[in-house]
Amino acid sequence: MQTASKKVINGWAMYDWANSVYSLVMTATIFPAYFEAVTGDGNDESLNDKVSFLGGTFVNTSLYDYVLAIAFLLVAFTSPILSSIADFRGNKKLFLRFFCTMGSVACCSLDFFTGSNLIVGLGGILVSCVGFWGSLVFYNSYLPEIAAPEDRDDISAKGYVRGYIGSMALQIICFVFVLMPDKFGISKGEASRLSFVLVGTRWFGFGQWAIGRLPANTNTAASSNHGLLFNGYKELLVVWQQVKKLPVLKNYLGAFFCYNMGVQTIMLAATMYGKSELNIPTTNLIVSILIIQLVAIAGAYLIAKLSDKVGNFKALIFTVSVWVGISIFAYCVPRNGIYLFYTLATIVGFVMGGIQSLSRSTYSKLMPETKDTTSFFSFYDVTEKLSIVFGMFSFGIINELTGSQRNSVLTLGTFFILGIVLLMRIVKQQSKQHS
Repeated sequence: MQTASKKVINGWAMYDWANSVYSLVMTATIFPAYFEAVTGDGNDESLNDKVSFLGGTFVNTSLYDYVLAIAFLLVAFTSPILSSIADFRGNKKLFLRFFCTMGSVACCSLDFFTGSNLIVGLGGILVSCVGFWGSLVFYNSYLPEIAAPEDRDDISAKGYVRGYIGSMALQIICFVFVLMPDKFGISKGEASRLSFVLVGTRWFGFGQWAIGRLPANTNTAASSNHGLLFNGYKELLVVWQQVKKLPVLKNYLGAFFCYNMGVQTIMLAATMYGKSELNIPTTNLIVSILIIQLVAIAGAYLIAKLSDKVGNFKALIFTVSVWVGISIFAYCVPRNGIYLFYTLATIVGFVMGGIQSLSRSTYSKLMPETKDTTSFFSFYDVTEKLSIVFGMFSFGIINELTGSQRNSVLTLGTFFILGIVLLMRIVKQQSKQHS
């Protein structure tokens, strides 16, 4: 196949530009810090503030982890059904628009979240999370349709780099509002909530423009053999039957499940960890995220180049090994260790974009030739989301049981090690095939 036109490739990459600001503001910086502030007791020495919700009492940071885990579980449950309908009807663009709209509107609704209406905050972040991640299965499934195999690493990296640049630009604007709210005649809380509205409007506006540049897909006859509602799960079984016959792809998905569990949990829980466990001020947390974004731009390209030289799997082994070190380093950072936290952010930034981009392109290259790209990426998406569900619940429960998020972070290191073991098995498999 040939790679699509520059217009289509740029349109595809621009959706990363549109939605990546959600990851930065809503899951990595301002919203987690705002949530911790409005649900906490204001005592910096208290590591585990309690909140009441639906008749139960939870550590506020753990409750946040649980809600995100539920959001990912919803995405994992619904994406096979929706992917089946998209393949059958040939309307994946419609679903991409729907999730983009739902997520962006939910972000704007968080303008109404204050500490006295916890349900609004948890509901808004849950729906926006479903919108963000739900859209990605349809967005990612375009990659093998618009890019030739030899171009997928670079095009995948291009999307992430666009995302980092675009999200960093809006993050700086939000950063100004949050740090200097009095200059604009608003409170710090109002500045945070304004940031949520800016994220939603930016995501919606650029997202709809980007989606308009993507090609329409055609329906697949295979999907018409079953009822639409349950066909998605049957399609997953069909994909699994094919995966079992491809040992490299099967081991890769196992490795991806393990190391992605650690990667995504660290990225989702990092701000809460820095804020409540390490007592890092919000200003410094935002600076650290900006560092991550800057370094991630270079990291995504450098790791893509590394994969060109040594192969995807060896590049992944190197990258996941760095994540093992990150888990140990994060465990050892002392309270108020701002500069060590900056160092940690620099290392995370280097491998964050690289591992996400390389994971996506590696899967797209291992897939067999098929017209049901959405179903195959639905399988990938379900694997990814279930790993995050397991990681986030584990992180929250260990924090509840031990009273420290440090233990949760250290536990993530074992997931990375399991991922490395499976990746090394793939390298051995490939060596035997070539010998």
